[in-house]
Amino acid sequence: MNQLLLIAIRNLGTHKRRTLLLGGAIAGVTALLVILMGLSNGMKETMLRSATTLMTGHVNVGGFYKVTAGQSAPVVTSYPKLLEVLRQEVPELDYSVQRSRGWVKVVSETSSIQLGVGGIDVDAETGFRKVIQVREGKLEDLAQPNTLLIFEEQAKKLEVKVGDTVTLSAPTMRGTSNTVDVRVAVIANNVGMLSSFNVYMPNSTLRGLYQLREDTTGALMLYLEDMSAIPAVQARLFKRLPELGYQMMEHDPQPFFMKFETVNREAWTGQKLDITNWEDEISFIKWTVAALDGLTGLLTFVLLVIIAVGIMNTLWIAIRERTREIGTLRAIGMQRGYVLVMFLLEALVLGLLGTSVGAAAGLGVCMALNAADVSVPVAVQMFILSDKLHLVVNPGSMLGAVTFITLCTTTISLVPSFLAARMKPVTAMHHIG
Repeated sequence: MNQLLLIAIRNLGTHKRRTLLLGGAIAGVTALLVILMGLSNGMKETMLRSATTLMTGHVNVGGFYKVTAGQSAPVVTSYPKLLEVLRQEVPELDYSVQRSRGWVKVVSETSSIQLGVGGIDVDAETGFRKVIQVREGKLEDLAQPNTLLIFEEQAKKLEVKVGDTVTLSAPTMRGTSNTVDVRVAVIANNVGMLSSFNVYMPNSTLRGLYQLREDTTGALMLYLEDMSAIPAVQARLFKRLPELGYQMMEHDPQPFFMKFETVNREAWTGQKLDITNWEDEISFIKWTVAALDGLTGLLTFVLLVIIAVGIMNTLWIAIRERTREIGTLRAIGMQRGYVLVMFLLEALVLGLLGTSVGAAAGLGVCMALNAADVSVPVAVQMFILSDKLHLVVNPGSMLGAVTFITLCTTTISLVPSFLAARMKPVTAMHHIG
């Protein structure tokens, strides 16, 4: 076997032009695949990080409180006690935040728009700082009472700038309207479609607008160390919280704002908890990720078809050029199996070298693009929820790409290698061409 490997390597060295041509094609396809995976992984990671930071946790413990049977509010009462329970029941927890939420009318001197509002503690939510790109103002100012963060798109509609005052109007739990004047403290860069219907303000100000107690919030957002643990955590909480005395809603995989009609028709009062995950709250991200995975798979298939055709044709030409060489080897005693193995080893070595070089080149391109901090068009921002291109190359995925393409290269060479091994020595030695 060592001798066959040495012969295969020498054959590759002897036919340098063909080796460089085919090896370059394999390297190019591998580089494109690594870049494609880096782009796909980067887009998915960016989307999930932005969406789960701004809109939802990995697992959410929210709910509704009903003062009367026909009127509900999306709040969780006595949340500090509940948060302690969750920390004990979820050892997979990385960190958690409490986020008040609601729906308000934002009124400026020239116009008004209806927007979802999130109440945050900007000093405690470090992940929020990583996602939000400030265009005007200082994010630290959002810690002050009666301040507001809006996005560039909303600032244009409202015709306001940092320092201007707008009025927020919303109905309280008891059905009366309440208003509060807030100062625009921060204008942030757009974050895709999420910046079309969300604004943020301090938790204390939002509680004041809805006339809620200090121990009331909208939802407890749990962020896990490993997102694959989401189903197990969700199932455990559905089982344990009722055992601990909490009333639970039936699981409904929809955002909280789509559940009002159902909840208001139910004949109960008081507090019920609702456990959801990020896929329930922002299902459009799930669809986008699925579409992105499908597109990546299709492009990968096309790349593999291209390289398969190239390898097959090149090996056919190589075997035709080396017909007399094959006949000589057979005549001096090399068995058919060894001829087959020799060609397979050539394809294996060529594939391994080509994919390794291509993977290194693809990784270099991904790193260069990240260093360049490339901005993306507005149309792309709508989907990746970021104004910057970010590529993520997973070492395991890169190794998998190298292994997969190398195996494909070797497998594709089976047919021409088998035909070469079946040549009769006399016929091959008398071949001209």
